[in-house]
Amino acid sequence: MTGGNDRGVADGIRSADGFEYAPERRDHAVSVVSAALAERDAAAFVHVGTDRDPGIRYLRPAPATGRTAIAYLGAEDEWVVQSAADESRGDPAERLASTLADRGLEGPVLTPPRVPHDAALYLEHAGFELASTDALERARTTKTAGERAEIAAAQRAASAGIRRAASVLADATVVDGRLAVAENDGDRSDPEPLTAARLRTAIDDAIVGAGALPAGNTAVDPGSSDGTDPSPLRPGEPIVLEAAPRGPAGYHGGLVRTLVVDSDGGRERRVHVAVTQSFRSARSMLTAGTESVTAVEADLEAEVRSFGFAEGDAIETDVAGVGLEPRERPAEGGDDVGPETVVRIDVAGQVGADTRIRIADVLAVTDEGERPDWLAAPSQSLEPSALLE
Repeated sequence: MTGGNDRGVADGIRSADGFEYAPERRDHAVSVVSAALAERDAAAFVHVGTDRDPGIRYLRPAPATGRTAIAYLGAEDEWVVQSAADESRGDPAERLASTLADRGLEGPVLTPPRVPHDAALYLEHAGFELASTDALERARTTKTAGERAEIAAAQRAASAGIRRAASVLADATVVDGRLAVAENDGDRSDPEPLTAARLRTAIDDAIVGAGALPAGNTAVDPGSSDGTDPSPLRPGEPIVLEAAPRGPAGYHGGLVRTLVVDSDGGRERRVHVAVTQSFRSARSMLTAGTESVTAVEADLEAEVRSFGFAEGDAIETDVAGVGLEPRERPAEGGDDVGPETVVRIDVAGQVGADTRIRIADVLAVTDEGERPDWLAAPSQSLEPSALLE
């Protein structure tokens, strides 16, 4: 349904469109939004945007076309939707404002902080006082079972991409101090140089083959190059691979691995051991109970530094939610990482002036006292062949 009363639709949405979990999401949103309405003695919650807005995609029971205006009426426990795809004329936000006014609603209307300015004006002209709420963002912070399944599927696609790169690196040979591979699995007697761009293409092809889209988030050696350097990759140097594909339902994964061909050990091995141990520490921390983003990031860094790294050694940690956006709440320092959240844990340690060991995995936090689950996590080894086992 694209307009009017939108309660109870979506039961017949095809799973291939990725919207079979829409009723589950909206039930979860209702529990959070209803509490905000009651606390503020508000009449309705309103959000306006296009299908590029993750909040609109979260609330819609079917794919949105063009601009969509959505309202939840707490007293009636009812969703009202106006869409650009409706046969009705006029802006969906204006039509929604008129509908709410015609319903005789009294009290303020809650909106996200970044509701479009013209949509706010339509509501104010209809006689409503507006107040800001982060209820929708808070609802999206914790994930339903269906959402976790979609993130896991995207993470499996990311894993397929990284494993494809590992396979390419495992088969690479060293020619004049550079990595080279056989052209299209052909004659190995005349291998072609292996570049970051070629490796990125291999990752993307595997992601597509696994049923997801790279979404422009694939990178090889991010931070040290833009991935377009035509120079061949070198043996003995860390190669950082990053993928955050988007699945058919719009949910993202997030995976980073660092691989080294013909590693000679040394500092890179020590950094690697420290970084991998920090993941075990964070998992144990979140098994014990809810922690803030700041606390988890601090624990990750402290664990890495406990392996003898001084304050001058660059250690980077990042904890953020993953879902309809590759980075979403919980993401700020005070945000809680607790039950039902799904976060990407990303840790990097400096090896040389231009090289580092970086690993990222997605962790689904369950109930307090239960060990969180790593989603589709291949080996964290530096050895390419280890990811193929």
